[in-house]
Amino acid sequence: MVRFLLLAVAAGQVLPAQEVKLLGVHRIWGQAPHNAFTDLIYHDERFYCVFREGSRHVSPDGKLRVLVSVDGMKWESAALIESPDGDLRDAKISVTPDSRLMLSGAVAYPEGSPARHQSLVWFSRDGREWTAATTVADPDFWLWRVSWFKDTALGVAYQTLPDQRGVRLYAAGPDAKFRAIVDNLGIEGYPNESAIRFTPDGTAYCLLRRDPWKGAPGASANGLLGTSKPPYRDWTWKDLGRRIGGPEFQILDGGKAIAVVRLYDGQQRTSICRLDLENATIDELERLPSSGDSSYAGIVVQGNALWVSYYSSHEGKTAIYVARGQVER
Repeated sequence: MVRFLLLAVAAGQVLPAQEVKLLGVHRIWGQAPHNAFTDLIYHDERFYCVFREGSRHVSPDGKLRVLVSVDGMKWESAALIESPDGDLRDAKISVTPDSRLMLSGAVAYPEGSPARHQSLVWFSRDGREWTAATTVADPDFWLWRVSWFKDTALGVAYQTLPDQRGVRLYAAGPDAKFRAIVDNLGIEGYPNESAIRFTPDGTAYCLLRRDPWKGAPGASANGLLGTSKPPYRDWTWKDLGRRIGGPEFQILDGGKAIAVVRLYDGQQRTSICRLDLENATIDELERLPSSGDSSYAGIVVQGNALWVSYYSSHEGKTAIYVARGQVER
């Protein structure tokens, strides 16, 4: 089902100097009781949108759905991946150096299991037929999003034990066999979800979420922007000055960056933002039609065209949406 929304009402301009113009938003999936936690890529002349289906935000029956589209408007289901071991969560998708699709996520084990979470990856040539799951990273380190630069993949994994909240950096080569290259990034508080993107010279930028945690009373919950150069062992972190959730961003030509995050000041919402990589600031450009249970975007930029997947419950049911826009350079 595709539903179009009136942007003049649902998504208002926030900053006078607008760099993004929204052209339309439509709902692309809502068949499960709860549809959430998206990612989006464009590969081999097709869009792929991945997300979790389940009965609730947290439930033991999570599965990962893969949708495919030629034009970003009409979507069809290509695959549904499930695990007998537990709840599959937070689907992310990338492309390996040999042009395979790599789907990543984590399984949340039932209570009483030896571990709480295990990160997994699957591979496909066409988005329809997928390999069996491959275990990556250490148990109870959630490798949340993986990004490739040439033959190297990087991803930050956050610890999921109730009394341990560190973050660890993993890297892989073309074989996609991940190993920890920084055991502890040394960030206070509760660091967790992240996105890493690269400039043409290989400089890595990491947009990192932090949340309040009783284990570190008084620690900041503001998001962070990290910077590192190959071989990515040493990082510099700057405070963004505001709390964010579900971080995703893309670096544009000329060094500008567009991010989509959940914002917490006032009403929680999912918004397209300007991310200043030099000064470590993030400013809201456009609020997407969203409220309540919402966030976890994927971004595709093609020239001046912008595509954003996200989930929201503003229409009464938690469903998957795609926004179309134009980036003003």
